[in-house]
Amino acid sequence: MECTDRQPYDIIRDILTVIEELNTLKDVDAILDRVLGEARGMTNADAGSIFLVENGHLRFSYVHNDTLFRGPDASKHLYTDFAVPINEKSIVGYAAMTGESLVIEDAYALSGDEPYSFNKSFDEETGYRTRSMLTIPLKTFQSRIVGVMQLINARDCNDKPRPFSADDIQYAPLFANSASVTIERGIMTREIMLRMMKMAEMRDPKETGAHVQRVGAYTAEIYQHIARKKGLDEFALRRNKDILRLAAMLHDVGKVGISDTILKKPGRFEPHEAAIMKWHSVFGAALFANTTSELDRLCMEIALGHHERWDGNGYPGKLPKNLADARELCVEPIGGEDIPLAARITALADVYDALISTRVYKDAWPEEAVLEEIMKGRGTQFDPEVVDAFMEIQDVIRAIRHKYQG
Repeated sequence: MECTDRQPYDIIRDILTVIEELNTLKDVDAILDRVLGEARGMTNADAGSIFLVENGHLRFSYVHNDTLFRGPDASKHLYTDFAVPINEKSIVGYAAMTGESLVIEDAYALSGDEPYSFNKSFDEETGYRTRSMLTIPLKTFQSRIVGVMQLINARDCNDKPRPFSADDIQYAPLFANSASVTIERGIMTREIMLRMMKMAEMRDPKETGAHVQRVGAYTAEIYQHIARKKGLDEFALRRNKDILRLAAMLHDVGKVGISDTILKKPGRFEPHEAAIMKWHSVFGAALFANTTSELDRLCMEIALGHHERWDGNGYPGKLPKNLADARELCVEPIGGEDIPLAARITALADVYDALISTRVYKDAWPEEAVLEEIMKGRGTQFDPEVVDAFMEIQDVIRAIRHKYQG
């Protein structure tokens, strides 16, 4: 039985309120998190996942599980990377192929006559017991399917598994379809960011889409861990994480202003070349100088400050308010908490990824050596609090690295 009897008017009103709030989010991961959380709340589902359509397949993109995923390493499950074909063989593939929702009372009690089957491997690996399932294609107003949401194990007032109710089956797809437009917008925003970085990659062969995806994800997860330890309101945390990930992806966009002679040099820079290269932080910040949003402000702070050091020996240092007036770098140092937190986190994420990745001028360092180097920089190059948070979520960091290879 359900815990409360809600009138259709109240349910529709709440759906419209959530859709309005979703429209304030920008990054697709933040949107998926909110959509899945709200859908689970509506149906009192213990777990759920979202798959997005990508290159003719359904790629696993987001997951919640109240029973299994707890603690600082819970986020590592978000970076699980696999895809399933859009066909009748799997439950999610069947929903995407037909465009119809599937309601299953007990996944283990399927008759065998269905074209699809339930994959028990996750349950066997974790000890979880999947029972009721509500699988919903995510359709835009133009009936284009952008993905599939799967809700698992609806619960009654006593937290016991129950089948999904008639209200669940009616209203969860209504919410999912309304949210699909926002999900599609989030996907487009991420693609625009990656295309901007693709332009930089064309100029600088050392930068790749995988690198900016990793740096963005590292930065977002380190921030989340710090914010939760400080007891930051969850709504504010998720909103900040949303735009921080996007802004961190653009940390090196200012390289478009650096000469090809320097950018495309295969080896290490001579001192005069390194001095010119430092200006990419100023060029990047200048792109967002006329800030019109919180995202612009964060992009500017990160572009400008991700090479600053905690001890004040980084660059570019304090600059004129009008960046176009800057003629010299490192005249007046900036250090400690004068460096914006977003830039301090991105600084560590960027250095970590540079060390642990193969570059044209170096082999990848072993993980143990990289972590030793990061610890060596604690309190000098890096904010100690940021280093501690980074070290406490190593399972998440490794999962990100594994997902965004290349």
